[in-house]
Amino acid sequence: MSIFKAYDIRGIYPNELDEEMVYNIGRAFVHYLKCKRVVIGRDMRLSSDSFFKALSDGITDQGADVIDIGLSGTDMLYFAVSNYGYESGIMITASHNSKEWNGLKLVREKAIPLSIETGIGQIQEIVEKNQFSNAENKGKITKKEIMDDYVKFVHSFADSEKIKPLKVVMDASNGMAGVIAPKIFEKTNIEIIPMYFDLDGTFPNHQSNPLIEENREQIMKKVVEEKADLGITWDGDADRCFFIDDKGKFIQGDFITGLFAESMLKKNPGSMILYDLRASWFVKDIIQKNNGKSRMCRVGHAFFKQYMREEDAVFAGEVTGHYYYKYKDFYTDNGMIPALQMLELISEKNKSLSEILKITENYFISGEINSEVEDKEAIMEKLEQEFSDCKISHMDGVSIEYDDWHFNVRPSNTEPLLRLNLEAKTKEKMEEMGDKVLNIIRS
Repeated sequence: MSIFKAYDIRGIYPNELDEEMVYNIGRAFVHYLKCKRVVIGRDMRLSSDSFFKALSDGITDQGADVIDIGLSGTDMLYFAVSNYGYESGIMITASHNSKEWNGLKLVREKAIPLSIETGIGQIQEIVEKNQFSNAENKGKITKKEIMDDYVKFVHSFADSEKIKPLKVVMDASNGMAGVIAPKIFEKTNIEIIPMYFDLDGTFPNHQSNPLIEENREQIMKKVVEEKADLGITWDGDADRCFFIDDKGKFIQGDFITGLFAESMLKKNPGSMILYDLRASWFVKDIIQKNNGKSRMCRVGHAFFKQYMREEDAVFAGEVTGHYYYKYKDFYTDNGMIPALQMLELISEKNKSLSEILKITENYFISGEINSEVEDKEAIMEKLEQEFSDCKISHMDGVSIEYDDWHFNVRPSNTEPLLRLNLEAKTKEKMEEMGDKVLNIIRS
């Protein structure tokens, strides 16, 4: 399987992705973009330091300068490229993948992501054909400290003085949030109960993917044990944020998107909000109720950022914990702004998170259900034939919508999986139709 993915470059170290390949990718990146300066950030993975050296060597040998921001979250890399006006950036990370993996996330000016269609495929071709131009001069490496500016940026989205003394369990998953979160929250009134803030690329406590239930079990229990107001957890590169309410319940990302959409529309009346096609009807309903404009989007950060630029949207959210914000003239996802925003929201409403979420009680969602299949296209065609008497969309996979229930089934880009998200207006209908759709997928 190719290391050149739809939205990034990723593989198992060193069998699939090693220092030699990273060096060549660095050269190809500069050759393709014709950039003069490349910001590099890196996470705490065991191979990230050696990848930084290899990547920097490739970039400087190709004649561009490296701006080294050191250990950072992916959203810090996006911020650095956009805020300081650099032409490009590369984040060394494999995000939520297990310890054996590492990878690269690539952006151009204003942190616009490169995808397989808009740069990654071309870089792959340059590497495979060894088509590098010769540089006249070798570039240099400069270190840049960005944490203070990044903290100010995050705090520009919420009024930290409004945040009441709250008790918050935070699980950094031994990832980059362990370094970033203390800086973000040190001047607020909250009491942090930290879990796994030590950087450790072996992930000794649990994997850094909170979407998998077993990886969030500990923080869910801890919130209840500590009688905390809520729990917040992040993935490995800290660009996704997840919430546990005061009852120890994990909150789906579309419900969080709806709550944040309401907050953003109060600050930016009549603005555009984007949401992904897997989302609960709750998101669209709450945007409409607050006189906002909305647009449904394809899954994936490259699409969201493109749509945000097209629509000049102020906010967007995905079911998977990605939340996107407009800042000046760039649009990017961030893992720390949602945490601060949630603390402000709970403080303003003067209610517990579980009480606030009572407005979602009449929305019955399945959550994402994965099924391993051999022929993804054939099964999606079969679903379309079975439910042909309704509204059908092919924005991403196949989406089926009736008056009282709807679902989306989309193929994984990297695995032989179909991913189902289904919602109905009653729990019974959700369970009934969920069973029916899964029987078709798995038959």
